[in-house]
Amino acid sequence: MQKLLIANRGEIARRVIRTAHRMGIATVAVHSDVDATSPFVREAGQAVALGPAAARPYLDGDAIIAAARRTGADAIHPGYGFLSENADFAAAVLKAGLVWVGPPPAAMRVMALKDSAKAAMKKAGVPITPGYQGTDQSLVRLQRAAEGVGFPLLIKAVAGGGGKGMRAVHAADEFQDALMAAQREGQASFGNSVVMLEKLIQRPRHVEVQVFGDAHGNVVHLFERDCSLQRRHQKVIEEAPAPGLSDRLRHTLGIAAATAATAIAYQGAGTVEFILDLDTVDAEGDPAFYFMEMNTRLQVEHPVTECITGQDLVEWQIRVARGEMLPLSQEALTITGHAVEARLYAEDPDSGFLPATGTLSRLAFGTGEGVRIDTGVETGSRIGLDYDPMIAKVIAWGPTRAAAIDRLVGALDGTIVEGLKSNRAFLARLANIDAFRAGEVDTGFIGRHAEALAPPEAVPDEVLLLAGLWQALTAEAAATAGPFARPFRLNLPTEFTSRFWVGGALRSFTLRPVAGRFRVAGLDGIGEVGASAHGSSGVTADIGGRSLIGHVVASETGLEVRHAGQSYRLALRAPRAGAVAGLGDGRIIAPMPGRVLAVDVTPGQAVAEGDRLLVLEAMKMEHRLVARAGGTVSAVHIAAGDQVADGMLLVEIG
Repeated sequence: MQKLLIANRGEIARRVIRTAHRMGIATVAVHSDVDATSPFVREAGQAVALGPAAARPYLDGDAIIAAARRTGADAIHPGYGFLSENADFAAAVLKAGLVWVGPPPAAMRVMALKDSAKAAMKKAGVPITPGYQGTDQSLVRLQRAAEGVGFPLLIKAVAGGGGKGMRAVHAADEFQDALMAAQREGQASFGNSVVMLEKLIQRPRHVEVQVFGDAHGNVVHLFERDCSLQRRHQKVIEEAPAPGLSDRLRHTLGIAAATAATAIAYQGAGTVEFILDLDTVDAEGDPAFYFMEMNTRLQVEHPVTECITGQDLVEWQIRVARGEMLPLSQEALTITGHAVEARLYAEDPDSGFLPATGTLSRLAFGTGEGVRIDTGVETGSRIGLDYDPMIAKVIAWGPTRAAAIDRLVGALDGTIVEGLKSNRAFLARLANIDAFRAGEVDTGFIGRHAEALAPPEAVPDEVLLLAGLWQALTAEAAATAGPFARPFRLNLPTEFTSRFWVGGALRSFTLRPVAGRFRVAGLDGIGEVGASAHGSSGVTADIGGRSLIGHVVASETGLEVRHAGQSYRLALRAPRAGAVAGLGDGRIIAPMPGRVLAVDVTPGQAVAEGDRLLVLEAMKMEHRLVARAGGTVSAVHIAAGDQVADGMLLVEIG
């Protein structure tokens, strides 16, 4: 393998390019028009333009193979997503005489559909979830099967992934509507409306095992990852190893995953996903587990496995594709420490986590020991609706789980995203919540802890102190910098006064520099502190031997203080008279372009906070728009089937 074409984009392409260059392999990037100035295009040795994003060029297998031939590439790496699990594309690459950095097409076909995958696993002796995977897709047959499975149950598109085409059904009278929604989403996302039914595990954990196989018949697993922290079936935080598993269960899961890979003569990187049923445990206290699906590619969350094993999984992929044996045997693989990954997205947590668009006017990441950032964007990059709105993966390793979480929270606190909304603050709160730190994870975790995950209302005095210290240290740094600065702090003020408005109330206090420390007046219980700055936003306060670490991000109107995973906004000016925080004007606007699937209200109808107003289909997902406050619907400007533009007025509530 001399030259590798990466049939992907963003952080995925950058990840593959990084390893290929380290191994002395030349690289070729392919890109759509909107990606022409992206970092991955610059970093590749060569780049080939594929055309407009609207034409979906990353799914054009013929164009990608032609680009490989034109540039002299002798291998193609599909990354993850797009064509990475497309067996026909893999076969076409091999037919073209190119090296395919992925599993054999035959193995991919077995696992491509959830129903055929479960049939293969059942034959291999791997436990599967009770349910229906039949070919008869008539409404009558599916309803009869649903009654046989029992409620609650889960409807899944057999070609689905990422939560698309998936619906939970808790009662028989909900089944038909949920079925139609899952079929619509499966058809829109994957061109396949076939579904399967499964028993709904009430308290599930999502645990997956990284496997690798080679052409010499060797198969190993590289331990497991826990991906239970999910929202709408989308993974939010992943970690390795999974917390709280017994050695016995960890070993059993690894053997089951390796058995699954062996059964289909698997080669390359793959992930076998299991559901653990926390309500069904054996005599040893270990939960029952069931095969869910196998992803025949590298996973988004593979960095946490790399962190705990010390292995480069992309290098393993390349070596296997070159016909080499696996670099290590099962006995040589060990776990060192713990790793946690958070997916930083351009999305608005205050509006149901709808995707956000815009230009990143500023992007900077928190750093520190054990912190790794995988990103495909930079300051100045635009995030639109053409592709997944991920900004970065923030990964932290530590010698213990607690240390890894501490480092992740610190990195998130120190991350700055400006120009569009992101889930940064939500991730920091989620990673630092006591229940997560205790390892009490399952797929219902986020919904169950919604109240604890809401932004804080009260602002502790310690947060005010961090903000004031940051102001004082910033002023000191400015006064002592440059050619006209005076030595020995002679030009500094003898006292700093900080004034912040919190919830409409003015809070003020003073900081007096004394012998390298600050004497505090105006904050209860805080007398004298030491302080130091780190970077442009970091500040540490020493209060009686106890350290407070924070990050302060300034804007024209105020400061955002991040501390211990929480974010607090402090205004620098008094609020306008009559302003009421948190209330909208009753105008519901489209958060993105899309198509209206359903309208649930009519003019004159009374609604309460949280009531569903309409369903919008955008980015191949259905989004519920709800009332932000109670009132009466005064106008409805759209109907089912309408196409709407970003920012269009949809519903008015008086």
